[in-house]
Amino acid sequence: MMSRPSTSLHSAQDARFWQTLDRLVAESRIVIDRPRGTPHPRYPEFIYPLDYGYLDGTTAADGDGIDVWLGSLPDRALTAIVCTVDLIGRDAEIKLLLGCTGEEAQIILATHNSGPQAATLIKRGL
Repeated sequence: MMSRPSTSLHSAQDARFWQTLDRLVAESRIVIDRPRGTPHPRYPEFIYPLDYGYLDGTTAADGDGIDVWLGSLPDRALTAIVCTVDLIGRDAEIKLLLGCTGEEAQIILATHNSGPQAATLIKRGL
């Protein structure tokens, strides 16, 4: 039988996870290649509700850069991540939410919970 980590160990691991993502974001250039209000290049009926792009020089499960959603908060701090599963693309990956309000995070979550996709939101505990 496996033992569960103590709360303090779990908290330390969570803090390290978020700090490592912070560093990755800080050391990467954010490229917005799909601005808010523009259609998806392959699915023109889908309009991006917020700026969407990637971290230059990184690699996600799909072989492209790690995806980012950019919200309206001025500091662009990492506020949450969305974990997605796409049955058409047959992949799973994370998307970083930078400078997103709670309302924007819910819009992003709903966006990834449509059609053949499923997603969950992991908010950063501050």
